[in-house]
Order: sequence, then C-alpha cells, then structure tokens
Amino acid sequence: MTVTPDLLRSVPLFAAMSDHSIELVAGLFQEVAYADGATLVRQGDPGEEFIVLLEGRARVEQEGHLLRELGAGDFLGEISLLDGRPRTATVVATYPVRAMIARRTDFMRLIDEHRAIRYSVLTALTERVRHAAPSPGD
Repeated sequence: MTVTPDLLRSVPLFAAMSDHSIELVAGLFQEVAYADGATLVRQGDPGEEFIVLLEGRARVEQEGHLLRELGAGDFLGEISLLDGRPRTATVVATYPVRAMIARRTDFMRLIDEHRAIRYSVLTALTERVRHAAPSPGD
C-alpha cells in the first residue's frame, strides 16, 4: 500500500484538495519502518511529521492510558504539520509498522509555494473549528 490520493482524501486536512494538489502532497511522503515495540512519536516531543500507517498496528497512549489503536490507513499528526506543537500522546508499534511520513518543513514549503494547497488547508481547518464550536443553544 502506498500513499494514494484516495488515502490522503480520507484525512480531513486534505479531503477537498484538487487532484493536482493531492499529487503534490503525496510527493512529500517517505516510507519508514518501525519494529514491534518501537515508539513512533512521544508525548511532549515537537510535532514535526505527519504519519500514515500502511501496515501493522500501534497503540496511542496519553499519560500511560490507552486512548485507541491504529491500523493500516490510520494517520496521526495532521495538525502538527501546521503548528509543530508538542505531541499530545505517545504512539507505540504493537506489531511491525510500515508507514509513510511527511516532514513539517517540507509541507510548510509546499503551502508557501502553492496557494491552492494553502487555501485548501485553511478551509479544512476552518471547518474543523466550525464543527467543534458549541452551537448557540449550548
């Protein structure tokens, strides 16, 4: 499995991008492998990459508590692509993992060079904020 346009469109940050923009974003990814038990990201570390799991499984923990499990097609760190802020959870491989990673510096350069991608990302973030905001009746 590779990072395909359909896989990227499953990520809210990329869902509304044009085919050309999706192809440019897909070109940012590099394949990496993690052994069973390896830490993909650690809570408190800077958020410097976005990760899409292609194979394997991983667990997401916060303060030592299991939050959820990830498998092929799942992703993490999409907001870190933009803000680089510290990770809010630790992710550990529970089986060997093959993943694709996009580095924040590469992504920031891409949105600096391509207004359409920058606009798509801003639109997606606006939608996330709009849906997360309480309704007037709350």
